[in-house]
Amino acid sequence: MADDGSSPFQWWTAGDAAFAAAGQAIQAAARSVWLEIYIYADSPLGQRVRDQLTAAARRGVAVRVLVDAVGSFELADSFWRPLREAGADVRWFNPLSLGGFAIRNHRKLLVCDGQSAFIGGFNIAEQWLGDGVRSGWRDLVLCVEGPLVSELAASFNDLFQRADLPHAPFCRLRRSQAKKSVSDLDWQLLLSGPGRGRNPFLTALNRGLHHARRVQFITPYFLPPLRLRRRLMHIARRGGQVQLILPAQTDIWLSRLAAQSLYRRLLKAGVEIYEYEPQILHTKLYLVDDTAYVGSANLDPRSLRINYELVVRFTGPAIVKRARESFAETLAHCRRVDLPQWSAARTGWQRVQQHWAHFILARLDPWVAGWQYRKLRPAK
Repeated sequence: MADDGSSPFQWWTAGDAAFAAAGQAIQAAARSVWLEIYIYADSPLGQRVRDQLTAAARRGVAVRVLVDAVGSFELADSFWRPLREAGADVRWFNPLSLGGFAIRNHRKLLVCDGQSAFIGGFNIAEQWLGDGVRSGWRDLVLCVEGPLVSELAASFNDLFQRADLPHAPFCRLRRSQAKKSVSDLDWQLLLSGPGRGRNPFLTALNRGLHHARRVQFITPYFLPPLRLRRRLMHIARRGGQVQLILPAQTDIWLSRLAAQSLYRRLLKAGVEIYEYEPQILHTKLYLVDDTAYVGSANLDPRSLRINYELVVRFTGPAIVKRARESFAETLAHCRRVDLPQWSAARTGWQRVQQHWAHFILARLDPWVAGWQYRKLRPAK
């Protein structure tokens, strides 16, 4: 799904269209192109994007690229030689080390000329090519213009300058920005990273859920904290509508098992759970009444407590309306999870697997990341 260009934003759930639009923005850039990505694969798509960036650098555009070292661990540094030779600055976020591998930059951001920015869940790899239904992973990319772009560019600059780690907690460097745009897009930029006492995305989400009547979430990795789960169940019990779209197919088997460990209690409370069946689901979209959240964050401990993430909270009616349309389009390809059938089909061995998956992702992984982050922080 994409807009016709008349609105101040464009919206895609298909990789083919999203990469075409991003490529056009890079080719049209006259001053700067900044790219921040988690997974970048040496593939025909990756080579095409690198060539577009290289062409921009050769015509005098300031090109900067920030790639996560773990998310793109299969990518050789030599892949970037043509781009560096053209004058671009390419950096690895948190280069691999035994003591710091858990702290990752999961953000996805493209800023062109400080005028337009692409955010969402797409990475630069072949599995994102397609329409998300017949082929390719289903995801979400949003292109925005206006004052929000300058804040997104500033957030890129902050993290780019500190790509090496160790560094002080990101929240001390840049607080979440809350502003109103000059168009019909009201927004709040929510930045998060390891070490911060409160995750601004989770805080805003919990605040919105307090009196919510209608909640619609799409997330590929679902393992929210207890407080958020209780809020979702409370909304359903008091007559509100809570709909969750989760993956039927996944690239992380452990994550799906952990999410399934929560199904029974949520379903008993009246929460509607749907599983997206055609392709792997990678969309991150959260709707709470008349508010939409779009960005890189999943509803799991890694996004909420460990990774650097970027989420934008929108309250403009046009973009919220489009978000609801996207939810409905995704829902049309889902199968609803039925509690009696789910309980009858769930074996004892599956329960054991789900329990241990929950423990590993909700307890062990955050503990390891917290230990590493304390070691990485510079002495005061």
